[in-house]
Amino acid sequence: MRIFIALIISITISLWAEVDKNESNKSNISEISSNLVNYNREKELQLLAKLESLNVDKKLDNEWTNTYSAYKSHKQLLDKKEKIDREIKRYKRLKSLTDKQKNRLKELKKNLKVVKDKINLVKDFEDDPFKPLVAPPILTDAPSITNPFSIISGFSYIKELKNRKDKYINKYDTLNKTIFELKSKERTLEELAKITNKESYKSSLKDIKDEIKQLLTIKDIFKTTKDIYLKRSSEIEASLKKDIKREFQKALYIGIVALVFLIFFIGSKYLTRKYLSDKDSYYTINKAINIIFITLILLTITFAYLENVSYLVTILGFASAGIAIAMKDWFMSLLGWFVIVIGGAIHVGDRIKVVRGNTEYVGDVVDISLLRLTIQEDVTLTTYMHNRRAGRIIFVPNNYIFTDMIANYSHSGLKTVWDGIDFYITFDSNSIKAMNIAKNIAKQYSKGYTDITRKQLNKLRSKYQLKNTNVEPRVFSFIEGYGMKVSVWYLTNAYATLTLRSTISNKIIEDILKEKDIKMAYPTQSLLINKSIPKPDLDIVEDNETKEA
Repeated sequence: MRIFIALIISITISLWAEVDKNESNKSNISEISSNLVNYNREKELQLLAKLESLNVDKKLDNEWTNTYSAYKSHKQLLDKKEKIDREIKRYKRLKSLTDKQKNRLKELKKNLKVVKDKINLVKDFEDDPFKPLVAPPILTDAPSITNPFSIISGFSYIKELKNRKDKYINKYDTLNKTIFELKSKERTLEELAKITNKESYKSSLKDIKDEIKQLLTIKDIFKTTKDIYLKRSSEIEASLKKDIKREFQKALYIGIVALVFLIFFIGSKYLTRKYLSDKDSYYTINKAINIIFITLILLTITFAYLENVSYLVTILGFASAGIAIAMKDWFMSLLGWFVIVIGGAIHVGDRIKVVRGNTEYVGDVVDISLLRLTIQEDVTLTTYMHNRRAGRIIFVPNNYIFTDMIANYSHSGLKTVWDGIDFYITFDSNSIKAMNIAKNIAKQYSKGYTDITRKQLNKLRSKYQLKNTNVEPRVFSFIEGYGMKVSVWYLTNAYATLTLRSTISNKIIEDILKEKDIKMAYPTQSLLINKSIPKPDLDIVEDNETKEA
């Protein structure tokens, strides 16, 4: 009995202990549940803050996400349009409509028009909205590097190509960063949907997964396109750099050749200046050296940068006829230059006379270029009698050598010319004495020029057939209307004719005036002045007429 009572007491105590334990467990579960709710709420707030930070930093606000948003909006508008179309068709199939249905149909048509207008606004995103973003920059034709000047355009093209390549790569990097940020947002939304089980988070998670899937597809296409573009642009850049290097080397070789020619040019000029004392020969050789140097440089550059010489010859052959007509005077001047230089008719320093129509110019040749003679006009008998101007620089085209008269006062070293002075004496003067005076004066003052001319003419006998080599002064006398004309001729310096002419003229007048039997003649006229003129006797006149009859 005691044992039974003890067993009952023991069971009772155990039951009471179990009841106390259950009460304690319920309390613990309630506390744990409360803590879990608080934790989930706190976690949700943290995840929402993280999502907000992505939006605030605008990491997902770029051309890729904006394009996808527009694409998505376009798709949603199409779905909405399709839904409205279906509903409208459903109403149209009804035989009769209530007022409410009619109003609804009217509202649907209005909404359909609005949706269509919105679709037109984003119609560019209908087929492939990402195509413009993925499309690589257009590779324009690379410049042809065929001369040193095109090197600049080559470098400009390479710089532009690099900028386009960098922008394209940056666009690809932006796509990668966008996908990375979207995946971060996806993980955040997954946690939110998991701890809250809200449909809004699940819907957002679905949208973000669709966007990531779309962008990953675009990324694969973009990567392939980018690799092809970068390979092609690298090939073009490498080809341009190769051409630029080649042109640099060619320019360097041409520079070395030009430097050799320049050294030869400077050395030739130095030797010419050092060993040639004759100014005329020095000028001619110096001019020839200049032309040879320029010609060699031009030929070097031409053959260095001309790919096909026969092509140039063909073009010049076709163009020669038109060029010859259009530039006839220019070519004639070039031919005239060859005739002048090679023929030796005119040299720098010669005194020449150019007659063009009624205009005459006398001056010294200061330059002979490919197209023209340059002469400096001097004070001469021509300027004294005709122009009354001197000191001008006259440019004479070389083609005048074929068409106009050009006289050389100092050809082949001749520095003298014949000059003459005329004066008049009366008929009753001693003309022989006057002629002797003039001749002696001319002989006295022109003796030096006479000797110089005699020596020079003897040298010219080997070059020209000279018959009259008399260099002594000459005097002539002629009967004129109002007296005897005495003309004295003498040799004088071709560059200073007026000086000796003035000296001899003064001396002749001085000596003639000393002679009593020689009088200078000049145009005169007699004037008869009467205060009254008697009238003729008419009877006498009539009588004379009768006698004559």
